[in-house]
Amino acid sequence: MASIKDVAAEAGVSVATVSRVLNDHPSVSADARTRVLAAVESLGYRPNAVARSLRTDQTHTLGLVISDVMNPYFTELARSVEEEARALGYSVIIGNADERPELQDHHVRTLLDRRIDGLLVSPTDGGSPLMLDAARAGTPMVFVDRWIPGVDVPVVRADGRAAVRDLVAHLYRLGHRRLAIIAGPAATTTGQERVEAFREALGAYGLGLPDDYIGQGDFQAESGRRVTEGFLDLPEPPEVVFAADNLMALGALDAIRARGLSMPCDIALAAFDDIPWFVHTDPPITAIAQPTGELGRAAVRALVDRIEGRPPQSVTLPARLVARRSCGEDRDPGQNQTPVQRSTS
Repeated sequence: MASIKDVAAEAGVSVATVSRVLNDHPSVSADARTRVLAAVESLGYRPNAVARSLRTDQTHTLGLVISDVMNPYFTELARSVEEEARALGYSVIIGNADERPELQDHHVRTLLDRRIDGLLVSPTDGGSPLMLDAARAGTPMVFVDRWIPGVDVPVVRADGRAAVRDLVAHLYRLGHRRLAIIAGPAATTTGQERVEAFREALGAYGLGLPDDYIGQGDFQAESGRRVTEGFLDLPEPPEVVFAADNLMALGALDAIRARGLSMPCDIALAAFDDIPWFVHTDPPITAIAQPTGELGRAAVRALVDRIEGRPPQSVTLPARLVARRSCGEDRDPGQNQTPVQRSTS
């Protein structure tokens, strides 16, 4: 990776001149500016946004890079982040990564260039050198929902493992034995964790997870539709499809309806990440709910602690099963229906 000294040598100027160009200082000649910018381009140098974020003056602005603004989970998360930040005297600039690592890094770089005081990120994958550089340089940063293993910054997330165990126990008690999963991207921690938790929970009941019952999705609705169509084409389709996020669940629902099938008589559907829409489907969809608003507020508090010199803490909150009727619950007289509850704290 090119350094600022490399840029200075390539352009034939001092490091101080390079710094002035990158900071748009008016005292640099047009010729020097042109040579520096040409060197930056040819060397692929990233302007030192990391170092800029470490200055002592504050803008009282936070950056938030979320994985997909179209996902209702992240929309609610962003809203809670903005509300908590405003209450603590900070503004928020939001970047939407659209589940694309290169777009994520673009937003991170841009936000650091905008002189934000700290950064909240829900990483699209675990291989971003930019975020690793930023963390090593001491940029105030907190990972929310997802995280990058080995990067030493606080993480605020929900622990879905217990809720996945509850879901599998619930499905087993309803008589289901062939359970499949639409997995999230393997490059994300949540994608990995939910498949592992599902497999472990099935194993506790002596059930396996055949390769045919694991479909690779990308946290987008189209992948949920595609994977579910594949499940339905199997010689022995699953009795239950568990979508590892809400958008993939909606795609799965589209595929089920397109085949003229009904839930739960022909196939059952459950989802990770509850959303308000799930109560309006017919039947309402059983889901695992995360404390989204609480996660957003906790992430802001952890980041502000870091910015203001207090020791930040990682936070893990429980997710919970919300049983409705998409898995055959209405055929089980002993099953209590659990209404969706939204935190107001």
